[in-house]
Amino acid sequence: MNQMIGKFGIQDAPRTPEDGRQSETALRVARGARRLLRAHGLASVTEMPLPSGRRADIVALAADGQIVIVEVKSSMADFRADLKWPDYRMHCDRLYFAIPTELPESALPEDAGLIVADAYGAEFVRMAPEHRLAGATRRSMLLRFGHFAADRLHRLWDADLLD
Repeated sequence: MNQMIGKFGIQDAPRTPEDGRQSETALRVARGARRLLRAHGLASVTEMPLPSGRRADIVALAADGQIVIVEVKSSMADFRADLKWPDYRMHCDRLYFAIPTELPESALPEDAGLIVADAYGAEFVRMAPEHRLAGATRRSMLLRFGHFAADRLHRLWDADLLD
């Protein structure tokens, strides 16, 4: 199945779209964190809009339906300026922060998980406590995740798709 699909071969597919808001550090941390999640069997998407109107840096889905949100923080200034991350809890079973190695781990809230990452990989420093979603919220998030991921793939493979 190594045939061309649309304009791109499998190996030539464009990378995750960037919207210009992410720093180089944030992009590297997100890449490493996503590699870690994939190694643990989770599929992930970036910059996914949530029902609250917020946009999560990384949303990951486990085989058992568990939903994980990872908030990427590239610096202490980035963390201090962000007051919206507590809202993400209502959309996931587990919430993590992903940070570069140079950030002090002790500065991040202990009631969230912690991932330390670089562009090539990451490790779980602290596992996130579980806050199980209600059934209706889980269903809504699963549908949103599937629709968003499929739409992202469609846009990647069909460069002529209009907004």
